[in-house]
Amino acid sequence: MRICSLLPSATEILFALGLGGEVVGVTHECDFPAEARSKRILVRSRLAHAATAAEIDRQVRDFLTRGESLYSVDVEALRVIEPDLIITQDLCQVCAASPDDLAAALASLPRRPGVLSLNPRSLADVWRDIIVVGEATGRADQAHELVIDLRRRVAAVERATAGVSARPRVVCLEWLDPLYVAGHWVPEMVAIAGGSDVLGQPGERAFRVSWEQLLAVQAEVVLVMPCGYGLEQGTAEFARTPLPRGWEDLPAAQQPRIFAVDASSYFSRPGPRLSTGVEILAQVFHPKRAPVAAPHDALCAVAGGVRC
Repeated sequence: MRICSLLPSATEILFALGLGGEVVGVTHECDFPAEARSKRILVRSRLAHAATAAEIDRQVRDFLTRGESLYSVDVEALRVIEPDLIITQDLCQVCAASPDDLAAALASLPRRPGVLSLNPRSLADVWRDIIVVGEATGRADQAHELVIDLRRRVAAVERATAGVSARPRVVCLEWLDPLYVAGHWVPEMVAIAGGSDVLGQPGERAFRVSWEQLLAVQAEVVLVMPCGYGLEQGTAEFARTPLPRGWEDLPAAQQPRIFAVDASSYFSRPGPRLSTGVEILAQVFHPKRAPVAAPHDALCAVAGGVRC
């Protein structure tokens, strides 16, 4: 089977199911596992290079206002590859190419491939999508085994934190300029790890908040997780973000418990590594109860500047 993955999380799922050899096309963001970087790139972002989160946000808004896609699809490469299956998503116009981006390309192909569109909003949805991908690719048994292991790891964290006497008040920042709080599966991950997300809504999209709203909830832990950013990028973005007056009075700033995390690897992408993300959060909230240690390169303590 010749498979094209148009979103990084699907690429991770395919490799986890032992299908790396059948992946023949990916996006410019498919960087895990390392072997994925050697695959032919079919989708690239149309955004110009931007140094700051504010510039990226402006470009995204301009594209969406004009009704234009943020992604370009290499139609000629698709013709050459002649895929049997294309995996895409219908969750977020900003995060990855969608079926709408594929419409013109598919119409020009001599043989129409199967198209599988994923739309997860919770951890259960992510695990279900792994099963769906497995069934569509002849790897159903491997998919069920993988999901059993991922559920086991998450359940171990949930058991470890079930009896905590106090759950820290948590804010998860998905973007810094403008300010957005994370949604979808992230508040659920926080709850499983023994925290209380005081702004995010489980299963709902990320949404914009003001600095005043953030300060008002008196967070005890702040997680900096810009969507699509690795740890180094997220840490740098926080370091150059002007913090409002009153920030230093937050419990999270006084303790301090402000952390940048590797969002791209463990929180933004709805794939197998979300289970590691839950384990990371348990290490942050309740280090003495966490069943496993967080990866050494998964997070960085930041407060009033970078302190990695």
